[in-house]
Amino acid sequence: MKNESGLFEYDDVQPIYNAYQTRILGYEINIQHKGLGAFKRLSSPDLDSLQTKINLLVQNWQEKWEKLEEKRLKQELIVNSHTKADELSNEAEEALEAVNNILVHTLSIDDKIDWEKMKSRNNFKGAHPKKEYEKEKASLEIPKEMDRQEYNPQPEKNSPRYDPRLSIIEKIIPALRQKKLQQVESSYEIDMQRWREECAEIDKTNENNRQNLQAMKAAYEAKLVQLEKEYAIVNSHDLDYETELSKWDEEKSKFEADQQLYNAKIDEWKESYFKGEESAIIEYCSQVLNNSEYPDSFPHTFELMYQPNSRILIIEYQLPRLSDIPTLKEVRFIQSKGELKESHIPESQYRALYDKVLYELSLRTLHEIFEADQGNWIDGIAFNGWVNEIDKAKGKRVNNCILSIQVKKDIFLEIDLSQIDPKTCFRGLKGVAASKLNSLTPVQPLLTMVKDDARFIASYNVIDKVDSANNLAAMDWEDFEHLIRELFEKEFSSSGGEVKITQASRDGGVDAVAFDPDPIRGGKIVIQAKRYSNTVGVSAVRDLYGTVMNEGATKGILVTTADYGPDAYEFAKGKPITLLNGSNLLSLLEKHGHHAKIDLQEAKAILKSKEQKF
Repeated sequence: MKNESGLFEYDDVQPIYNAYQTRILGYEINIQHKGLGAFKRLSSPDLDSLQTKINLLVQNWQEKWEKLEEKRLKQELIVNSHTKADELSNEAEEALEAVNNILVHTLSIDDKIDWEKMKSRNNFKGAHPKKEYEKEKASLEIPKEMDRQEYNPQPEKNSPRYDPRLSIIEKIIPALRQKKLQQVESSYEIDMQRWREECAEIDKTNENNRQNLQAMKAAYEAKLVQLEKEYAIVNSHDLDYETELSKWDEEKSKFEADQQLYNAKIDEWKESYFKGEESAIIEYCSQVLNNSEYPDSFPHTFELMYQPNSRILIIEYQLPRLSDIPTLKEVRFIQSKGELKESHIPESQYRALYDKVLYELSLRTLHEIFEADQGNWIDGIAFNGWVNEIDKAKGKRVNNCILSIQVKKDIFLEIDLSQIDPKTCFRGLKGVAASKLNSLTPVQPLLTMVKDDARFIASYNVIDKVDSANNLAAMDWEDFEHLIRELFEKEFSSSGGEVKITQASRDGGVDAVAFDPDPIRGGKIVIQAKRYSNTVGVSAVRDLYGTVMNEGATKGILVTTADYGPDAYEFAKGKPITLLNGSNLLSLLEKHGHHAKIDLQEAKAILKSKEQKF
């Protein structure tokens, strides 16, 4: 009988005989249900009625089993639901714990960059054609000959086994003697026949083994040929193999060269960092903050600017939004409803947690940078925390600075961060923020990378009108400022920078401002243009340096058509100031495909005549 579910086991139907085994009285069958652990022997006088009994029993057992399965599945669902609820609750607890310990998490971590760990130590993983061939060849099973079976010893007629050993009576009575001899002869013939059959079987086995061995050898040889073709090394000097080997050598050499270059760049970066190069310091600090682990929902984006003279690092940091903070506290399975129910932390607790996270994140960032400052290049940090969120009043996305803090290293390092209240600590360090950060109230950053300036005016094109006949030292001073703006715009365009000119003033203030987004040399650069025909003195350079400091710029550039005095060059030494004289200016113009001239004597005469005219 067919077992549809695999749960039933049936014996064959057996006839039931009478006591004399002469008549069939009926039929019987044993049936077992493995799931229920039930057993039943059914009997009936005929097969049709027996089948009916079987069908009824199977239906009854099937119904019982389905009820048990339904009950089991419900129990399993309940158990699984409780387990799922526990898992979700544990995940929620871990998520809340992670955001609650934003600051504590970093205190046990050494935030300094390990230069050696950053280097690549991987081995080249490309498969060597010869070695891979040998490896795969070794993995092939070499066919082995099986021991040849030998015949058993042939029965010997004169052996003791076939000695008739006649008794006295058998020796006297011929008939008995003859019978005994025939028995012995028959036994010998039987043994001989059995021996021949055994030999034939052995011959057959040996022949099968021989044929199987030949087939396995043929298959092995075929695999070898295929393998040799695959790796192109039928001949070790084969052109294909040499090509593959050359390709492997080339790939390995390139990998090792790239690895060496990468590691050399790490060494160069390390050397530049300890020399105090601005770009290396920025890159180092970026790496420190990139290494910092936060929940996946946090944005973890930032922009850095380093001011070498003040030794201040400015951090513009994108803070998490309210929606980035987890609120789920617990998940329970409600058995009566058959559903999972979530419990969230209260709104007030949620908003308080958000404030705590932002305060701790800002303090954590300060801690990580100061702790990682191996070169001792950073005396202070200005941290501005921004939130990109929907303004509920206007329905538009805005990006507001909601907290700002500027702190000196020596003051910050005196704090035991494991014992502080983050908000109180932030306020104690003169940080600026609304009373509730979750209100997302904007504040004015204490120090920032400003690009917008009301002094900026529209520019006009001058540089394309300049040719070798134009004397730059005699051109209109306002045109000269626009010329300088265009020239530096070309210089910074490769890195996506922009240059803006300020309102004309003739007062020696800021004539143009460059914003360079390059992470290495980037930042705000103030430019002053001096269309002079006389030597530029040290006072102009001092003024530029003061402007750099006041503007929070990373560098200042002074451009003149004339030259600078020795005291001007001396003052500029070691400061973020570049002095470009008339010769430098002409070279920079030629670099960008423009030609002009500077004739100071001619310029003096032209300017003098203009003064006399008016």
